[in-house]
This record gives sequence, structure tokens and C-alpha cells, in this order.
Amino acid sequence: MVEVQLVHRHRNVQGGAARAAVFGISDGLVSNVGLILGVAAASPESQTVLVAGAAGLLAGAFSMAAGEYVSVKAQAELVERELAIERISIRESPEAEVNELASIYRSRGVPADTAKELAQSIMVDPQVALEVHAREELGVDPDSVGNPVEAAASSFVAFGVGAILPLLPWLFIESTAAILLSLLVGLSVAAGVGLTIAYFTERSKIRTTLRQVLLAAVTCGVTWVIGSAVGSAVL
Repeated sequence: MVEVQLVHRHRNVQGGAARAAVFGISDGLVSNVGLILGVAAASPESQTVLVAGAAGLLAGAFSMAAGEYVSVKAQAELVERELAIERISIRESPEAEVNELASIYRSRGVPADTAKELAQSIMVDPQVALEVHAREELGVDPDSVGNPVEAAASSFVAFGVGAILPLLPWLFIESTAAILLSLLVGLSVAAGVGLTIAYFTERSKIRTTLRQVLLAAVTCGVTWVIGSAVGSAVL
């Protein structure tokens, strides 16, 4: 009889780069296609739209990158502070840490004697003890806190990619054709982002894709109406 061993693997969902990339490309697309169509509704001259779209791309990409860097850096520093406190406690009050860890295991249904023995065996190695306490008490993996530079770079590039796509038609065509093509590109890329999110999260492809397309469509509609109203008032 052949023994079959089932192995399953998990993706790293704690780091900041993947989240920043998905959020960045979606935000870049939605914000810039909305900006482009809003400006086009007010003033459909290609030069005006190009300047506005390029400004939105650069401002948004730098803003996203800075925001991701600060966010992930602050999170990493907070985790490091808590780990430092835990490290001192493990060194100076090992028995209290044993009792704390044993209490956690007892709360999960482990018998008291077994929980105490397990906690004591973990506390033999200070590094292992720190990692276990970090996971059990703080709910974090010390080795997967997230790299702020990586998250910022990923966010910058992703936002830039998402923001430049609806702007490309204005480099080659003008007026109504460019507006329609920008809208088509925006909705198509939004659908692609939805499919990508559905693939990684194993959620409904139809529901996730429709959600992304709807968000982009609503943004385009709102900014088009506002742009038209502002354009009419100014002109």
C-alpha cells in the first residue's frame, strides 16, 4: 500500500510588496482614468489632457510610494519595539514567559501538564522562544515584517503602470476617439486587475472582476459629469 503525503503551501501574505502592487495598479488606473476623462470633459484638447494625465501619474506615484514607505516602516518599527520588549522579558523573566505561553496553549485545549512541558521546551532556545512568542502574542512573523523600500518601489511602479495605460491613446489620437479608447482601456485593465485578484485569493472571478469594473466605471462617470459641469461654468 502506497502512503500518500499531502503537502500544502501558503503564500506570504504579510509582506507589503504584493499588497502595494495590487493596490497601486488599481489606484493608478482608477484615479488617472477618472482624471483624464474629467479633464477631457471640461477641455478635450489633447495637450491639456496629456499634461493633466502626466501630472496625475507622477504626483500619484510619488504619493503612493511615500505612503507605502511610511506605513510599512512604521509597522516594522512597531513590531521591532514589541520584539525588543519580548526579548528582554524572555531573558530577565523566563518563568513568567513560560507561564504566559503555557496559558495560551491551555486556552486552546492543551492539557495543563502538556502545555507547561511544551512551553518549557520552547524556552530552552531564546531565539525560538522569541519567534513563538511573537506569533502567539503579537500575531506576527518576525522574519516577514515587510520591507518598506520594496513596498514603496512596488507601489510606485504599479501605480505608474496603472496610470499610464489610459493616457496612451492621447499620444496618438484626439477628441472623442481618445476619450472612448481611454474608457475602454480603463475598464479592460480594471477587469484584468479583478481577474488577477480573484486568481490569488481564489474568490469568484465574475464577482471580483465586476467589482473592479464597476469601481472604475463609477469613477469615470462621476468625474465626467463634474468635468462637464466645471468646463461649462468656466468656458
